[in-house]
Amino acid sequence: MKQARDFFQRESGQTHGRLVHYTTAEAALNIIRTKRFWMRNTNCMSDFREVQHGHDILNSFFSDSAKLALFTEALDACIPGVAAEAINAFSNSWSDIWLNSYIACMSEHQDSEDTNGRLSMWRAFGGNMTRIGIVLSVPYDSLSILPLKIIFSPVAYLSESAAHKDLEEVIANVRANRDCLQAIGHDALVKLVFLSFLFRVVCLKHEGFHEEKEWRAIYAPKLAPYVPALGTSQLMKSSVEVPSGVPQVVYNIPLDASVSDQIADLDFKQIFDHLIIGPTSYPWPIYNAFVDELTTAGVANSDDRVRVSGIPIRA
Repeated sequence: MKQARDFFQRESGQTHGRLVHYTTAEAALNIIRTKRFWMRNTNCMSDFREVQHGHDILNSFFSDSAKLALFTEALDACIPGVAAEAINAFSNSWSDIWLNSYIACMSEHQDSEDTNGRLSMWRAFGGNMTRIGIVLSVPYDSLSILPLKIIFSPVAYLSESAAHKDLEEVIANVRANRDCLQAIGHDALVKLVFLSFLFRVVCLKHEGFHEEKEWRAIYAPKLAPYVPALGTSQLMKSSVEVPSGVPQVVYNIPLDASVSDQIADLDFKQIFDHLIIGPTSYPWPIYNAFVDELTTAGVANSDDRVRVSGIPIRA
């Protein structure tokens, strides 16, 4: 969570962080028109090793008997039996994590990218189709969106050795904070360890993707017994869609205050910052189309909030 706090509160009193979703023009229009943001199954992401990559690294750490013993010793010194229970719970739920985790991906947005966006992201998403970057100003308080049963986290880009070192630091922190961890009780500590494992598989990517600076919203409706912040939400509706020709179930994050006053802070009109049209041969027709759609969606001053990227690459 330190990385999250650093991003959202880089300046004194800052309560929002700007994140950008790079996508196709068609998908961007769908987001604006419906005020819904798709969450897709991790098995349908561009990186075909999503989740499995993190799981392999976690397994390699605990396959080392010495490291497993250090982890178990540190946790059991807080509350006996917690380590084995958390590891077993995670192992038993692995199929649900792998097959039934849904994510929505965004990227940290820098001030210097306000007009042109990020070249590597234009190249990575959308292929030869018109590409769009939707910049949103996300409130820090939405990192754990309880009514939606969604948790929000930055992605870590670590090699196996770096990920192992991070787990060794976790062991050291457990030892240093033994009294605090004892105080939260057996069940809460098991769930905390389980959640730590979950982040390490769902929010760990190959270090080669580091330029993405990605953040993820995570929805895992099957994991309610292990993580109270997750589970099924009545506000999250599923539908079958066919992105890139692949039929699949998606869940829709409602960015619409009319759905529930519990998510008023996430209303599209409120969190929308601006939109960037990626490199294209048709910038001005696309500009006019998005200004019209944003105006219809109730976004004020739409004509000033649509930018055209000037990066000179062929669309």
